[in-house]
Parts: sequence; structure tokens; C-alpha cells
Amino acid sequence: MKRYVLIGIAVVAAGCGSSSPSSPSNTQPTTVVFTAALNPANEVPPVTNADTSGSGTGTFKLDLTRDSAGAITAAKATFVFSLTNFPANSSIILAHIHTGGPGVTGSPIVNTGLTAANAVPMPNGSVTNQTFANIDVAAVDAQKIIDNPNGFYYNVHTAANPGGAARAQLVKQ
Repeated sequence: MKRYVLIGIAVVAAGCGSSSPSSPSNTQPTTVVFTAALNPANEVPPVTNADTSGSGTGTFKLDLTRDSAGAITAAKATFVFSLTNFPANSSIILAHIHTGGPGVTGSPIVNTGLTAANAVPMPNGSVTNQTFANIDVAAVDAQKIIDNPNGFYYNVHTAANPGGAARAQLVKQ
């Protein structure tokens, strides 16, 4: 009988020595992507001048650094936008992510660094895949955007509409 007990203990002990990790792996994403369908009618108030014919798409990507518990410790952003049907010879003078839900204006929280001095020209009223990368984002702000993308909006500004020419709420992909 002792022999069977010893064999049973050996089998159980062998099963305990499996190669599976003792703690679950961190499955938190290190990259989060948001999109935005940019439209002048979404601005507050809506655009009413020549920029009303414009539209576009924006992508906002966060590359995250996380600690062993999964908390964000650092973040870098990449902005990409493509715009069409804006007036010829217009230019994009600003682009950023703002706090604010639909119909609500808010302060910029992540800025591309674009200014009127280094504006993106649109000789034919369009620009494709304009990219701004490696932008520092505060860890707390990155977490807020991930937790509630609809509470933030992507917008671009033109000289004709310095308060905002086209806007859209972020949509997490």
C-alpha cells in the first residue's frame, strides 16, 4: 500500500513541476491606435467659410511603456492626417488632441508641434499622410485617452479657421 501512495505522490509532484509561468503574463497593449473622421461641421461652432468643403481622416497612435504591473509609465504619440477639398493654397497651422466630448470645446492635451511658422501647405487643397511622430505624452494623459476616447477630439486648424477647421472624436481601434 505504501508503494501506491509513494507512486501517487510522485505523479502529483511531477505535475506540479510544469513549465507554465507561476504568474500570468502582462497582456496590456503597448500600442493603441485611434482614428478620427475629420469634418468642419464637427467644429464648435461649425465652420461656415470656404473650409466647409474640406474633410479628412486622422490617426493618433500611442506607443506605451508599461511597468511590471501594466501601468503606463511613458508614452509617445504619432499623428497622421490626410485632408481633401480644402481651398487651394490653404495650409494647416495646428493639429492636436483636445479634451472634450462631442459638441464641447476643450484645451489641447497633445500637440503636434505644428505652428503657423512651420505650417503644412496644401497648394491643391489636399495633403496625404502628413505625419508627426515621437511626441511625448504624459502617462496620466495617455491613460485618460485610452479609458475614454470619446472624451477627446482630434482637430486641425487653418489660417482661415485658427480656432479649428475640421474635428472628430477619437475612436479606439
